[in-house]
Amino acid sequence: MLIPSDLLQGKNILLGVTGSIAVYKSLELVRLFVKAGADVKVVMSDASKKFVTPLTFETLTSNKVLDDTNESWIDNHNHIQTTEWADLFVIAPATANTIAKLANAIADNMLLQCALAYPGVTILAPSANTNMLKNPITQANLKMLAIANYDIVDTQTKELACKTMGDGAMAEPIDIFWHSARALLKEEFWEDRRVIVTGGGSIEKIDEVRYISNFSSGKMASSLAAALYCKGADVNLIATRFESELPKNMHKIDVQSSAEMYEYLVDSIRIAKKGKLSKATLMRDEHIHIIQKKPYLFMAAAVSDYVVEFAQNTKLKKELLGEKWELQLKQNIDILSSIDKDGITTVGFKAELDPQNAQNNASKMIDTKNIDAVCLNVLKDHSSFGSDTNQIEFITPDAIESLKNTDKLSVSFDILEHAKRL
Repeated sequence: MLIPSDLLQGKNILLGVTGSIAVYKSLELVRLFVKAGADVKVVMSDASKKFVTPLTFETLTSNKVLDDTNESWIDNHNHIQTTEWADLFVIAPATANTIAKLANAIADNMLLQCALAYPGVTILAPSANTNMLKNPITQANLKMLAIANYDIVDTQTKELACKTMGDGAMAEPIDIFWHSARALLKEEFWEDRRVIVTGGGSIEKIDEVRYISNFSSGKMASSLAAALYCKGADVNLIATRFESELPKNMHKIDVQSSAEMYEYLVDSIRIAKKGKLSKATLMRDEHIHIIQKKPYLFMAAAVSDYVVEFAQNTKLKKELLGEKWELQLKQNIDILSSIDKDGITTVGFKAELDPQNAQNNASKMIDTKNIDAVCLNVLKDHSSFGSDTNQIEFITPDAIESLKNTDKLSVSFDILEHAKRL
């Protein structure tokens, strides 16, 4: 997925690195942060410098590394002013030793002093041998940190530095990046709101080796789901195709046919309407009221208008079919018209090749399909599918607004801003 260069523009990230072989992954994490427009500073423990030199991080960030040897009180290069500068503190990798010290508020090196001084949520990406990670004391330390303003990114199971297979490897840099982006970009309107996104072209079976489909790549839906994840939504992406490097802990359902998509969509809407309750304290009568946020549906899937009348559970032989083969099709269910949209804000998507009638056709969808808005995309030809950019017109019953033609993730954030007004 193309990450826009201004996604984290204006955000200050302090990255702490400790003495683990996984510190080499932190270089890639820095690159992702910087490429997304963030200003990054690094604080290193002495042990981490055995694996990577401060110069490497300084070259990548264009900022001086903070460590035990160079703290200064005549400028802002110290653990107090550096943490005041930071919008987010990320510790990746975090060794079992560092985790133990953090859990007990020990501050015997510069990184730990920064951690103790930082008042916001700290993202922690552990890295340790399986036995060290699963040690009951380490697990207790992680539980303590989880209730003490630390957001812990799960480790992964793979071959570790000790040449054994097991849980304990640090999460991939892209997963830590998305976790960090969510912490920096989430907003109250979308946070904990249940949102369903559908995407990709449906795959309708002819026989066991053939199918009919369309050119839809699913990129717009993946980008929209990623934007919602960053905004803090409880997003469920139901699609036939997915972009690579999507947030790992975002809920995704891989489907093929329109019938399968319909089944999962109906079930997801039912669950969404039950609601995930978000916490909101209203200063009245000293009571805490629980507010259920209205769910959203973004129907970006390109569902086939027709399906095969008699799909076969074997491979059809051309010798039996003959020189000409007439494939019998029947009209498919209109998913967007058929689902129960009561109590859920719904945004449809429409791709058009006719620029003269595109707006009129898209506007009609609002009434005919009983939805709140339409995102119109006027295509040149089939090659427009799968591109990394998009031009959207956001259509409501009262207005048509043209969004900036840019990368699909940036377009998605723009769509969300417009969708908030529905």
